[in-house]
Amino acid sequence: MSLINLYQSLSANPYPGRGIVLGRTADNKKAAIAYFIMGRSENSRNRVFEQTEDGIRTRAFDESKMTDPSLIIYHPVRLLDNGLLVVTNGDQTDTIRDAIGEGHCYRHALTQRKFEPDGPNWTPRISGVVKPDGSYNLSILKSLDGDPFCCCRYFFEYDAPVAGTGHFIHTYQENAEPLPSFQGEPRRVAIDAQDAQSWAEALWTALNEENKVSLYVQLFDLTSGARDVAILNKHR
Repeated sequence: MSLINLYQSLSANPYPGRGIVLGRTADNKKAAIAYFIMGRSENSRNRVFEQTEDGIRTRAFDESKMTDPSLIIYHPVRLLDNGLLVVTNGDQTDTIRDAIGEGHCYRHALTQRKFEPDGPNWTPRISGVVKPDGSYNLSILKSLDGDPFCCCRYFFEYDAPVAGTGHFIHTYQENAEPLPSFQGEPRRVAIDAQDAQSWAEALWTALNEENKVSLYVQLFDLTSGARDVAILNKHR
């Protein structure tokens, strides 16, 4: 199966919503992580990524314009004490962190959660976990074809990442009304990252200019443990 060109995939979709990319660099030495957010409303667009001790958080760029923080202010990325990196599109980051801290797994954590309560879109919750050896898991919690009473939970686990390859999952299949949830398995994409900043700039260029909000990229050296991080915000 041929790999999807990640940049072309992003360029072709003006509003994939929020997205997670996990994979391995072409030299097979680093784990590659990317997370982006997009927005159509003023409230969603009024955000930036801010680095924290264990990852990043979202915050309002202009506090005076923030109307409802419930689904847009959260910690998308957290590095846990055991070396697991958790990346999600909502406050389920903390649900996963807390469950792992209690000796459970990410699956156990996500059985306690469902898609976002923002009908009629019922935005999926997408989550990823990257292990210290670079293997990773992805998941999506979404409604059954827009049915708010049925949550479908899908888990995808990749225990032997392939050099130069990753998987991409996002919240919305296309830009429509209401927004349709992502369909199928995570897309298998080519990873050509050399360093965090240049990869971030390439991904940022591919995202729709009007709708993109913020982007986080990390390259994690599997031997040294070094973490190369880049953050890009539309509001600077």
